[in-house]
Amino acid sequence: MVRSSLFAVGLVLAFFALSCSPAFGDTVETTFRVANLTANRLCQNQVISAVNGTLPGPALTVKEGDTVIVHVINNSPYNVTIHWHGVFQRLTQWADGPEFVTQCPIRPGGNYTYRFNITGQVGTLWWHAHSQWLRATVHGALIIRPRDGQNYPFAQPDLEDTIMLGEWWNADPNDVESVALANGSAPANADAYTINGWPGDLFNSCQSISNNTYRLNVAPGQTTLLRIINVALNNQFFFKIANHSFTVVAIDAAYTNPYQTDVIVIGPGQTTDVLVTANQSAGLYYMAAHPYVSAVLPILNTNITTAILAYQNATQTTPILPDLPAFNDTPTAHTFFTNLTALTTSPFWSPVPQTVDENMFITFGLGLSDCGANLSCGGLFFERMSASMNNLSFVLPTNVSILEAFYRNISGVYTTDFPDQPPTVFDYTNINNSFDQNLLMTPKSTSLKRLRFNSTVQIVLQNTALIGVENHPMHLHGFNFYVLAQGFGNYDAANATSMFNMVNPQERNTLGVPVGGWAVIRFTANNPGVWYFHCHLDVHLPWGLGMAFLVDNGGTPESTLPPPPADFPQC
Repeated sequence: MVRSSLFAVGLVLAFFALSCSPAFGDTVETTFRVANLTANRLCQNQVISAVNGTLPGPALTVKEGDTVIVHVINNSPYNVTIHWHGVFQRLTQWADGPEFVTQCPIRPGGNYTYRFNITGQVGTLWWHAHSQWLRATVHGALIIRPRDGQNYPFAQPDLEDTIMLGEWWNADPNDVESVALANGSAPANADAYTINGWPGDLFNSCQSISNNTYRLNVAPGQTTLLRIINVALNNQFFFKIANHSFTVVAIDAAYTNPYQTDVIVIGPGQTTDVLVTANQSAGLYYMAAHPYVSAVLPILNTNITTAILAYQNATQTTPILPDLPAFNDTPTAHTFFTNLTALTTSPFWSPVPQTVDENMFITFGLGLSDCGANLSCGGLFFERMSASMNNLSFVLPTNVSILEAFYRNISGVYTTDFPDQPPTVFDYTNINNSFDQNLLMTPKSTSLKRLRFNSTVQIVLQNTALIGVENHPMHLHGFNFYVLAQGFGNYDAANATSMFNMVNPQERNTLGVPVGGWAVIRFTANNPGVWYFHCHLDVHLPWGLGMAFLVDNGGTPESTLPPPPADFPQC
C-alpha cells in the first residue's frame, strides 16, 4: 500500500474538489488480486476466491478526507465487483460496485480501478465482492481514522483491533448458491462460523486448525477499540467476551452516544465500534459468537465460533467461555438495537430533516415465483423461492448496468414505477397468512423509485410473515439514514409517530428491521445516481428482495452524475 500526497495530478484534484472536503487529504493506493486460494478450516482443503491470498482480505486504513485508489485484477474464474460498503461515493457513483446496478462485472482476466474519496465519515466500514456469493471469502475491513488534527470523541484507546464475524462452507460458496437457484430451493447452511477467518478451537479437533484460533494480546488496564464487522452472508450474531463489557461508540462509521452492554448484536453488513477495558484478573477469555436466529426454523448449526482475549502473564490453559444469549433471544436483540442513539456533537452530525417530500410504505419478505409449466421446483408448493418489496421481486439486467442505462438514456432496461404503497393491504405480520397462496406469488421486475435531488424521503419498512417471519438487515447504498422508530406487529401511524426520535436517532446504512415488525427511516436524496436498497442476507438477494432509487441530477456540477471512467468494465 502506498500513501502519498498528490496535489498536482489533475484527476486527483478533481476528486478533491468534487468531494467538498475542507482540506486535501492523502491518496491511498493499492492493488487487489482476486484469485483462487486453497484453504483448510474444517479438516479438509477447499478452493475459495480470495484477495491477495488472504482470508480475510487486506484491510484498507485511511484518514477522513483521503482519496482511495484500488486496482482490482481478476485472476479468478468468476465475474467480480467490489462494493465499498457504507462509502457515500459522491461524484464517484461508478465505483459503488454492485453488479449490474452501477457497473458490469470485471470478467476473468480483466481489471478495473476504483477511485473514490472518503469525506464526512470516521469509524469502521468494509469492502466486499458484490457478485454471486463471492463475498463469503472476498472481503476486508475499511478503517477510517480522523484526519490530522482531529480526535475521536472518546479517550484515545491503547490498542485497536478488528473482529470480523463470518461463515465457512466446506464447498465453493458460489456452487452452494448455484445449486439452490437451479431448483428454486433454499441453499445449504454454512458448516462453520468464523472470527477473522478461523472457526476457533471449539469447532473441531484438527490441531493445525485450532492452533490458528485468533488471539488478541492485552496488558492489564489497557483499553482496546474493537472494530466488529459482520461479514457473514446469511447470519446475524450475538457476540460476547467472557467477564468483560463493552462501550459502543460508533455504528456503521457514525458516532453514537456511549452505550454500555455486555453483548453485541450485529447483522450482515453492519459494523459496531466498541471500547473494551482489560479490567479482569490476568487470564484467557473467549471472545465468542453464535447466530441470532429470528426466524422460526430448526437451528441446524449450533456451534460457537471463538477467539481468545489473552492477558499478559496468563497462566491458565483453558479460556473462560461466556454465556451467550439463546439463539432466538429477540428481546435481547431488540434492546440492543433500540438503545443506540447518535452523538449530535459529532462534527459529521446533521439534524433530522423536519419536512418530508416522499412518503413510502414498503412491505417486504419472502414469497414464491412460478416454476414453469409442467415443472416441479424445490420451493414451497413446488414453486421457486422468491422475495419481494411491495410485491415486486427485483431482477437485475444482464447486458448493461442500470446506472449506465440511466446515464446513456438506454430504454427497456428498467422502469420508474416502483409503488409508494403495497398493492394489497392485509394483516402483514399474522402468521395465519404465512402460506396463503393468494399472497405469495411475486411478479418479477426491474422497477425503480425516482427521486428529485435533495428531496427528503421517509420510508415505513413493514416486515411480513409470508412463508416465515425474521429480522431482515436492509442496506441502502449511497446514503446513511436516520432510524426514527422500530416496533413489532403492523405499523400504526397513530401510535408510532409519538415514538419518533427526532433529536438523536441512530444513523446507519444497514438496519435490522425487527422480526414480525417495522421500522421508520428518513434520508435526504442528495446524491445523484442509482442506489441499491436490499436485504443483506445474501440468500434473499437473488430471490429479489431489493429495489433501487434513481436520484436525479441537481443542476450544478457538484450535483451531476459524471461520465464513467475510461476503464469502466463492459458487459
